[in-house]
Amino acid sequence: MKVTDILRFARERGEPVFSFEFFPPRTEDGVRQLFEAVEALRPLAPGFVSVTYGAGGSTRARTLELVTRLKRESEVETVAHVTCAGASRQELAQVLDELAAAGVQNVLALRGDPPRGQRVFEPHPEGFRYASELVAFIRAEPARWSFCVGAAAYPEGHVETRDLARDLAHLKLKVDAGADFLVTQLFFHNAHYFRFVERARAAGIALPVLPGIMPFTAVEQVERFTALCGAEIPPRLRAAMQVRREDAEGSLQLGVAYAGLQCADLLRRGAPGIHFYTLNRSPSTRAIVAALRASEPWREG
Repeated sequence: MKVTDILRFARERGEPVFSFEFFPPRTEDGVRQLFEAVEALRPLAPGFVSVTYGAGGSTRARTLELVTRLKRESEVETVAHVTCAGASRQELAQVLDELAAAGVQNVLALRGDPPRGQRVFEPHPEGFRYASELVAFIRAEPARWSFCVGAAAYPEGHVETRDLARDLAHLKLKVDAGADFLVTQLFFHNAHYFRFVERARAAGIALPVLPGIMPFTAVEQVERFTALCGAEIPPRLRAAMQVRREDAEGSLQLGVAYAGLQCADLLRRGAPGIHFYTLNRSPSTRAIVAALRASEPWREG
């Protein structure tokens, strides 16, 4: 099923969509754990799960393998990340053909990150520089590829484009090229999300915008991620993190509790769902989604 249909059916029922992002593990034991995590999430009725590429397109083959296996072996809808990084047009066409042949209906079209150790993104000589070009490439052959196409959105601006107006103009290019839905970068201050949605609507972007939430499990972990993506850590949250820096269990509890409060507020105020950055671990997200389904904050809005 296409993500747009999943979102539409959920909206008609007055319910949110919960989705979960995983990255390709490096070992077979990691793959086993990933499938166990997805299986553990099934009772919570996930809308879809997505599988990322590594930086520079480094896990392309493993991503294809995992997405097709999840599509074939589980009852959960899948979204495959497809990035411009390190790929020619011909290679991207081959990836899209393989996904279509496997019955995958959804892709998240991204520029991608530079390879590890490289600070500046360099496009493949025969590839694309921008995600908007990849979206247009997919849309150019509708008879060949009929994917539902998602795109990334950055409530605080892309780490390389902190000018919010310029970043929104880049997003508009992706939307105009044919994107169907948006998933945001992680954030820890809900005001960023709601201000971003207001700006997007004012710019004529009417697509569903799924907020991305990461229930962190360790202080060093969240500091590393925010340094890479440029997300702000609110002062009160940072102070609470500092107190628990050497307390592994306390850090985990803080991450789950804070993400749960974020999600409840987002859903109460009209977000269409939550996209969880799981870091390939399901206990934290399972606890949050179970609590949200029990309390149904979206019915309080």
